[in-house]
Amino acid sequence: MKIVSASATVIASTPGLERLIERAGRVCYKSEDKITDDSHVGFLARLAQSKHESVLEHGSISVHFVVDRGVSHELVRHRIASFSQESTRYCNYSKGKFGAEITVIQPCFWDLASVQFVHWGAACQSAENTYHALLRAGATPQEARSVLPNSLKTELVMTANPREWLHVFKLRCAPTAHPQMREVMIPLRAYFAETWPAIFGTGVDSDSA
Repeated sequence: MKIVSASATVIASTPGLERLIERAGRVCYKSEDKITDDSHVGFLARLAQSKHESVLEHGSISVHFVVDRGVSHELVRHRIASFSQESTRYCNYSKGKFGAEITVIQPCFWDLASVQFVHWGAACQSAENTYHALLRAGATPQEARSVLPNSLKTELVMTANPREWLHVFKLRCAPTAHPQMREVMIPLRAYFAETWPAIFGTGVDSDSA
């Protein structure tokens, strides 16, 4: 059994995203003649103030998540986004390409020396042992997966437009969000804010940090 940390990495985005949104938005006002090298900054700020958020749906950003199945179940509820996820039906973790073992996500809320972490590790190891036993007994991967833990590592690519990402961050960075969701979403939001500051760098709720 392998234990890894969760992660989230931007793997693709619409080139010139902020300028594209400005270009599309200015069609509404026929003010394309006012476009300059940095005019998108003020224009996007005015869009935010006027709640003209539909313009933010132009373009997309794709993120590769490595999280546990519990976090992934929450992510795929964002129905406007598109998802491609590692399949436990077709992935046979007893094969060499997976190291003949399952991979689980380390819980961020327990110290490695804690009793809780020890119990968690033992439960995951027991699940792995049973999974392999089922496969040896003739079960298919889609049948044997029924004993795999919620902590099982899964990978998924999530693609959404900037408006939806703002909504995702509002929900998933909030203090009430699950700790393992906040673990990946808060750093991801910071990256978005640094990369596309005119869209994601303002209006952030400080209580969710």
